[in-house]
Amino acid sequence: MGAADKATDDQPQALAPWPELRGWLKENPEHLLADHELLRELELKPAAKNVVEFGPAALSRLEEAVKRESGARRAVEHVARANFAAQAQTHVTVLDLLEAKNHSDLAARLDHACQARFGLSAVSICVEKPGVAPFGWKLLPEGGVGKLLGEHGLSWLGPAPAGPQLFGARAEEVKSVALVRMALWSPARHAVIAFGSPEPEGFTPDMGCELIAFVTRVVERVIERWPVLDPAA
Repeated sequence: MGAADKATDDQPQALAPWPELRGWLKENPEHLLADHELLRELELKPAAKNVVEFGPAALSRLEEAVKRESGARRAVEHVARANFAAQAQTHVTVLDLLEAKNHSDLAARLDHACQARFGLSAVSICVEKPGVAPFGWKLLPEGGVGKLLGEHGLSWLGPAPAGPQLFGARAEEVKSVALVRMALWSPARHAVIAFGSPEPEGFTPDMGCELIAFVTRVVERVIERWPVLDPAA
């Protein structure tokens, strides 16, 4: 057996299993303590005989954990503040809608409030034929709501549909929309509120629509105040 194949008494065999290597290090700690270059690479430093201080490495890991936690906490706090601000603006908008005097005033208040408070391009109240629409509303062809939302769909968020049917002359400004279904009057007429954003990512399918659905339900209740004897008036 040659010298290259023979291990000395104080040197482990090459490629030794970890339990054997670990045991050898415990019995011969001076080899690790004397290798200052290896200790620096491992971010360790000897504190006393047979003792290695893991403080720098542990502190580094702790600092990284704190950074990750702080970043996550800041993200949560940012979302919470944004949600709180949106809820506050929604409540103010609802109070304004409750002051509406008629169907046309309600549509104008809704459009103005959502532009001023939420940065939207346009908001429209749309109702299907047969029949006419109050001034300031949009009139959709019969079956139009079903084409937008599906036969039983309650809401939809995503890219703006082509054409002026929802927003008229301001359709070019709208890049994404949120649509929420309404059922108005008796006999019921299918209707929808269309919220238009100037940003392509303003409304996306993975977003929640709780706040705009809440505004829509308020509009639905307010509309029922006035009988539709002459919707064009």
